[in-house]
Order: sequence, then structure tokens, then C-alpha cells
Amino acid sequence: MYAVFKDGGHQVRAAAGDSVEVERREAKPGDEIVFDQVLLVGGDESKIGNPTVAGAKVVAVVDGESRGPKLQGIRKRENNSSQTRFGHRQKYTTVTIKEIVAG
Repeated sequence: MYAVFKDGGHQVRAAAGDSVEVERREAKPGDEIVFDQVLLVGGDESKIGNPTVAGAKVVAVVDGESRGPKLQGIRKRENNSSQTRFGHRQKYTTVTIKEIVAG
């Protein structure tokens, strides 16, 4: 059984036992997080939400935090010889999916 749930503007597909990265949260390792915006539950019988599946939820346990790749960019200004360099590195919370409740 797998589920597609929404977190922070992203859709994440996960099955029980998978380790996934979600938007950073203020949670310590070992804490439980419940994702209740489940868009689809798949398996033998698929349940598609409109927009979410009623009563479905995904329970996960926090493993820790991680960081994504560093992205660099340049902003140039027209008619000037000036530019600004910037960088960004996204922070994520790594969770392990404990169970999927179909609802």
C-alpha cells in the first residue's frame, strides 16, 4: 500500500517503511508527525480524493534534518555594470513512514 500526500506545496509518494524528505519542521528525532492531506491511497483498491481522501492519514517518525544542494544565481542589472550573486540551500526534515491509514 502506498499514499500520495501533500506537504508544503509538494506532493510526496511514500509506502510504509520508506524514508522521505519533507519541508523542515520544528520536531526532534523520535517525534511523530501526522500528514492528513492524503490525495490518493493506492494498493489493491485505489482511493482517489476529491481533493483529499476522507479519514486517511499518514503517520511518520522524525529521523533528523538534512540539507539540499546549494543553488547559486546571479541578478544582473540592465544598463549598469553591476550584479548580485546569491545562494540558497533548503533545509528538510527526514522522516520514516510508520503506517498508512486508508480511512
